[in-house]
Amino acid sequence: MSSPEPAVVELPVRRWRSGVWSAATDRVASEAPVALTYNSIPHVVMLATPSDLLDLGVGFTVSEALVDAPSQVREARLEHSPAGPVVALSIAQHQLTQVLQRRRNLTGRTGCGVCGAETIEDAIRRPPPVAAGGVIARQGLEQALRTLHSWQVLNAGTGSLHAAAWVGWDGAIHLVREDVGRHHALDKLIGAHLRAGADLQQGFVLVTSRASYEMVQKAATVGVRMLVAVSAPTALAVELASATGL
Repeated sequence: MSSPEPAVVELPVRRWRSGVWSAATDRVASEAPVALTYNSIPHVVMLATPSDLLDLGVGFTVSEALVDAPSQVREARLEHSPAGPVVALSIAQHQLTQVLQRRRNLTGRTGCGVCGAETIEDAIRRPPPVAAGGVIARQGLEQALRTLHSWQVLNAGTGSLHAAAWVGWDGAIHLVREDVGRHHALDKLIGAHLRAGADLQQGFVLVTSRASYEMVQKAATVGVRMLVAVSAPTALAVELASATGL
């Protein structure tokens, strides 16, 4: 078995400053293949930052609607194969058929939200409407935006990771997950909350990426009421948000 790969590695670099080259060491984010299996059956391999991988596995399973409810994820454990980490998930047996029908045969790259989907229906999935409610004042939202960077521990040393934050309606950040992939950061955040038994309606999600369709899809699928992104949305994301009440 291989040992777990660190989330950040140090690599030698050459820096150009004030007209002079110098040798130095830089901190660089890891990007590693992570396999997800369901009841010992391989499902997908994703390139992700090798941290909080159980959160990633649970969050991905629920946000992709591979199960009908979080309680149907019965167990999640981390294994280490010679090729890399494996998140082994156990789900209710009657859900396994649904998972196998949506089995992804392509690698889920860090920038890919629906890699390996075999039909348009799989890719453009329409979640049910989210519950109404949830209000934040402008000052609270500004507070969350101002303080987010101080929670981005991995990104502070590398400058190359996205973050997804859970924010209360008062603007206080409670939890952050980071990854080189924006979808993975969101899935890690969702998974962390579900594993802790938290209510995903009692706050909102703040992400450092654009508001793409897949980010809205994942948030709406688990019942998140509001998604705030530091960058612009896509038209399909706006359409889905309007349709679900996000």
